[in-house]
Order: sequence, then structure tokens, then C-alpha cells
Amino acid sequence: MLHAINLPLFGELAEPRAAVELAEAAEAAGFDGFYVWDHVLSPVAGSWDIADPWVVLSAIASRTSSLRIGTMVTPLPRRRIGKLARESVTLDRLSGGRLTLGLGAGGDGGRELSAFGDDPDARSRAETLDEGADLLVRLWAGEPVHHEGRITAIDVTMTPTPARGRIPIWIGCQGFRARTALRAARFDGVFPLDVADDDVKRLLDVVAEVRGTLENFDVALAVHARVNVDHVERLGATWAMHSFWPGHRIDQIHRFIERGVPG
Repeated sequence: MLHAINLPLFGELAEPRAAVELAEAAEAAGFDGFYVWDHVLSPVAGSWDIADPWVVLSAIASRTSSLRIGTMVTPLPRRRIGKLARESVTLDRLSGGRLTLGLGAGGDGGRELSAFGDDPDARSRAETLDEGADLLVRLWAGEPVHHEGRITAIDVTMTPTPARGRIPIWIGCQGFRARTALRAARFDGVFPLDVADDDVKRLLDVVAEVRGTLENFDVALAVHARVNVDHVERLGATWAMHSFWPGHRIDQIHRFIERGVPG
């Protein structure tokens, strides 16, 4: 099982240099990945400074050499697909092919959608995620894309392509829904949040049935004060996501990282 740090770029962690220093420390301590939340407003109560994840990850990519990096997760319904395709390929090439892209339907917590005039409807968000995720894969291939869908119409070819083939996509989810499990099975991994143990099993059973196997499929599960590494490994995790929350101080996270990879 691999180990990653997963941080909100909120509060003290909204200072970009602090996040870069933590990523450097994580790489030196033997962690395998460093992932950050993707928010423009806070779904968490309180008044928070917030940093842009793509700018921060670009700095991290330039100062590390082995860490997998990425957003966990990017709410695709509040992104323009052409902009996200361009950003993700650029960051992947800057990092030498180390990007993993987390994608989700997002929500309107903190009014991240409605405050900017975007549609918060749950069904619309799910449809946008399905259509947009498939389009990203096609755009990354560097081939002509002709598409007229419910959400968008595209007639374009985008180059360059990612550094090492297609960028892995992990689907973020909360709770268990069959549609979410089927969506995750089409891609490279899943990052369930606030999912009961039985629902993790149900989710992975669906993925295994669709794919025929769980080989080459990542299961990223959060590890924190109430959930330990051994527990998520028993559930089938391939990645332990050592997760922090807004309000965690930089010095607290440094001390955790300096203790090294658990186990």
C-alpha cells in the first residue's frame, strides 16, 4: 500500500510556500503522494484564506521529483473543460508524468456554484461529470474531438499530450451509489469519503464486476485520528490518504511527516 498526504489549502496552508515545503518534507520522508483539495470557497464553517490548487501544485511539481501529485478532488461541473484539459496536461508534463486527477460532481457547500451563477442541481452536476470526464480523456489523446452533448459542444484538437500516456483519473464520492461505482469503474481509481465500511465493499464489488478484476485500480481511503492504516488496508486500499482538515497547523503536519511513513 502507498501513502500520501492530503491537505486542504485553507488557513495557514493557504500560504503557497508552506504547502511546497510540506511536499518537499513528505518526499524526503518517503511518502508516495501529495494531494490537495480543490475549492474556491469553503464548504467548511468559518472564514478561511484559500489558495488555488493548480498554482500550488505547479510549484510542488518543480520542487519534487518522485511524489504523485494531484487534486482530490476537482469538481468538474464548475470548470470549463478546455481550460481543465490544458491545465492538467501542462501540470502533468511539468511534473514528468506524476499527476493523478481526482474528479467529482462537487456540491454547493459554501455556495461554490451558486455564488458564481453555476447550476447546483445534483442531476445536472452528475451528467456534467460523466460527459466531461469522457471528454477529458479524448482531449488528452491529441486527436480531433467532435462532440455535441447535453452539456457542451466541442470541435477541436489539443496538443501536446500528457507526459506518459493518459493521466490517471480517480473518481471522488460520498456514500455509496451504484451510478458512482459504475462511473469509477470506467477510470483508474476511486476516492470515497464518509463511506461506511460495508459501502466500500459494495462499491468495490461493483467495480470488480464491471472490470473483471481490481488489478490496476486504485482505492484511496482516508486515514486520520479515527481511522488507521491497518483498517483501510483490510478494506482494500491501495493508497492510504493521510488526511488533514482546515484548522490543522503547519507545525502539526510537519511533525506528522517527520515521523515518517507509518508502518
